[in-house]
Amino acid sequence: MFIDSHCHLDFPDLASNLDELLRKMQENEVTHALCVSVNLQDFPRVLALADQHKNLFASVGVHPDYENQIEPDAAQLVALAAHPKIIAIGETGLDYFRLTGDLEWQRERFRQHIRAARQCNKPLIIHTRSAAEDTLRIMREEGADQIGGVMHCFTESWDVAQKAIEMNFYISFSGIVTFKNALALKEVAKKIQLDRMLIETDSPYLAPVPFRGKMNQPAFVRHVAEEIARLRAVDLEEIATATTNNFANLFKLSREGLHAN
Repeated sequence: MFIDSHCHLDFPDLASNLDELLRKMQENEVTHALCVSVNLQDFPRVLALADQHKNLFASVGVHPDYENQIEPDAAQLVALAAHPKIIAIGETGLDYFRLTGDLEWQRERFRQHIRAARQCNKPLIIHTRSAAEDTLRIMREEGADQIGGVMHCFTESWDVAQKAIEMNFYISFSGIVTFKNALALKEVAKKIQLDRMLIETDSPYLAPVPFRGKMNQPAFVRHVAEEIARLRAVDLEEIATATTNNFANLFKLSREGLHAN
């Protein structure tokens, strides 16, 4: 069985075809998916998906790319995270690639999410792009290691991966690891300890080979696992079992409950 640890099934292009996507998940042994929040305006539809489907979970947070939002404070995030199907805080973090100028608001938003995660005892989903140094610094300053989480859609160096793991974080690989030119990322996938690895799609983005350029979906997470198994020269089942157990461990879920669904 496989679990997509990060997708956006509430986005219109996916939500309009949800029944078909859920069927394809089942056909590819993708038993569960975590639907990740990117802003508070659309959070109710993320939560509704998780509420309506036993095998879907949700998070609450505001993505660093979303400018001009009403900034969430830790107390607000904690209150929204009280729902039992909300298993994480995020997606949060820093992105210096898409936005420029004074980004102190991004850093303060990130801090509020870390504080919320510590208060409600739910792990963080962290996005970082062209901002690894500041991301790790703020994680250290705010005590993110006390709650842990996942570095989602990881594209950074082995050094960054090691520093995140030292702070009690998992490393999640997306379809990017299947791209021919992602040589450095493939090396990280080979080196990382198996008990710190997750897999994801980040649907509807970043479809893996052989679907690159098409709309991504949770069923395709199997191809991410297949590439990692190939890189590590192990059976696919080993990757499936490890990443499923890691998902349960990180998000404080029962392995028996996951297998029963």
